[in-house]
Amino acid sequence: MAHQSRGEILVYMAFNDAIADFAIANQKLGGDAFLFHRMSWIKTSFLWMMYRSSWASKENQNRILAISLQKNDFEKILEQAVHSSYQEQIYKTPENWKAELIRKKVRLQWDPDHDPFSDKTERKAIQLGLKGKLLRQFALEMIIKIEDITAFVKTQKEHLQAGGTAKLILPKEKIFIPNKGELQKTIDYECLLNTRLRNEN
Repeated sequence: MAHQSRGEILVYMAFNDAIADFAIANQKLGGDAFLFHRMSWIKTSFLWMMYRSSWASKENQNRILAISLQKNDFEKILEQAVHSSYQEQIYKTPENWKAELIRKKVRLQWDPDHDPFSDKTERKAIQLGLKGKLLRQFALEMIIKIEDITAFVKTQKEHLQAGGTAKLILPKEKIFIPNKGELQKTIDYECLLNTRLRNEN
């Protein structure tokens, strides 16, 4: 699930002030506080980001950035993704999975998405951990626009605390479908579609 237009998709990242200030000023990730040798995670679900950052209140996650990418660049990231835990239906053997972990630079996790009150839902949310050359490419070349949405996040938290979901405003999200059928299989796309079908029935 992601907020998207015809050619672009939005991902979210949470940082401290130093990293966020540099990102907004330069419209790319970097600066002295950003560590390229560590893995950095992107998320497409707004509410999953809110759950992980406690609505921008956790230490070093007090600034929420909305980052626009071209969909074809997002698919390049997915092509480098390997599940962080062994999936027999995809990798067939643990040895194949371990080899992919060494070869590719993105870690993929499907985790329970959460509602505005931080309760788990049946729907799955994806998060992608980037490292190495691909992280540099993402940080310096793929990003179209970076927007600091921290003030928006805090306002929505206030609405939620004051009156539940009555005044809550959330980004409009829909299912992102990769163009390549093989890619859909590799990322275990069915786990998202199956939860959607269960909810519709």
